[in-house]
Amino acid sequence: MSKILVLGGSRSGKSAHAEHLLDSELEVTYLATSRRDDADAEWSDRIAAHRSRRPVSWTTVESTAPSELVRGGAVLVDSITTWVAALMDETGVWDAVDAGGAHAADRSGDGRAALERLAGRCDALVNNWVMTPAHVVAVSDEVGLGVVPETRAGRLFRDTLGSVNQRLAATADEVWFVVAGLPQRLR
Repeated sequence: MSKILVLGGSRSGKSAHAEHLLDSELEVTYLATSRRDDADAEWSDRIAAHRSRRPVSWTTVESTAPSELVRGGAVLVDSITTWVAALMDETGVWDAVDAGGAHAADRSGDGRAALERLAGRCDALVNNWVMTPAHVVAVSDEVGLGVVPETRAGRLFRDTLGSVNQRLAATADEVWFVVAGLPQRLR
């Protein structure tokens, strides 16, 4: 089956385009990778807006487990961006970077271990993307076009997501870039 990566900035229309790419599929597994936070009304509203656009025949699975990509059928991953953020949280990278200042993750054994766990989880994500028999459309933010993040944690997130995006794009059958709601096919 095919693998399609849809990139774009925030609010660019990338999710709507990814959904459009799956219009002909009757059954789609929507892999939601963000964490719900009932205390964040704005985030809850965004999730509700995404849900309201999806056909009722689509099944939603909330997970950051790479094995979810190996389901078969058609899968929409929305998004790689929130998946990488969750992986950074799950592997303790945020805490390692924040705990000891600018270079704590480089100096401490815990920081190095967290970075190694993150690398392993990103490898698993990419490996499952490559090996999946499913028709997968994945959405991700292109974060390298903006300003350089002020914090080490922000730069680590940008660099990690940029690396994962490059690895996914290298093995994708199609890559799209969406700007102002206008999809442009790159590959």
